[in-house]
Amino acid sequence: MHQANYYYGHAHVLARYCALPEPLHPPKMRGYLQHGWNIGDSQAADLRVVHGSRVFVWSEQTRRRAWSQGHRNAVVTGAPFAYLVAMEPEPPAQRREGTIFYPFHGWEGQRITGDHARLIAEVRSVESGPITACLYWNEFRTPRIRRVYERAGARVICHGFRGHGWRDHNRDFLSGQLAELRRHRRVVSNRLSSAVWYGLLAGCEAAVYGDPMLIGKADLRFGGEPRIQRQWADMYAHRTDHAVAYAMARAELGADLLASPAELRYHLGWTDVQDGEHG
Repeated sequence: MHQANYYYGHAHVLARYCALPEPLHPPKMRGYLQHGWNIGDSQAADLRVVHGSRVFVWSEQTRRRAWSQGHRNAVVTGAPFAYLVAMEPEPPAQRREGTIFYPFHGWEGQRITGDHARLIAEVRSVESGPITACLYWNEFRTPRIRRVYERAGARVICHGFRGHGWRDHNRDFLSGQLAELRRHRRVVSNRLSSAVWYGLLAGCEAAVYGDPMLIGKADLRFGGEPRIQRQWADMYAHRTDHAVAYAMARAELGADLLASPAELRYHLGWTDVQDGEHG
């Protein structure tokens, strides 16, 4: 199984939904699972998909884009986070307050350039109540950046490692993220991203504003940030229409297209998995 299928514990979430045994590693998927929201064909720009392989995408819109890029074997399965929300209903007594803020981040191969102090200053001027700044591990392990948010009075957290190069995979990444989102009334970011859609599906109000920052070696084949702001303009404001935003989140995450456990096992190639078998 390609390493990206394990990112954020995605394969573990889907194996749990399919009621498979709890091995160290889930069985191999027969294809490539979309591991983050994007405006392209579902796969990372540097990922070479074996011709003819299945790609498991989150939404019908993404499936159409994948088809246009030559992926004739694209299957809409929905986002793993949507399956997790379906498996873990929100406790009736859940108390929400404040805002969780996700600054746009890079990853192991791309770095971000921008003014974090100015960004958190704008967030503090807009948001009411306590603020949690959730940093990606790159920024969290950079004291210079982390201290900017601490000095601004934010609670600073990190969801952990998504995994990379078959190492540091956190099978509970999404469960921890869901629990954090459900502690907050709002989720905001300076770029539209998976975390914003997740927050909406988890019951938060959402908004995107502030300096979008720059990312090194940006892939602009599908239009980049300018296209995102045009196509999802309703998300870009200090306050957004929650009903409109929530409907968009359900569409982008495929929350109304989730497969049954039997269907998902068929799509992923898990129909013949035996107890204790793993990849």
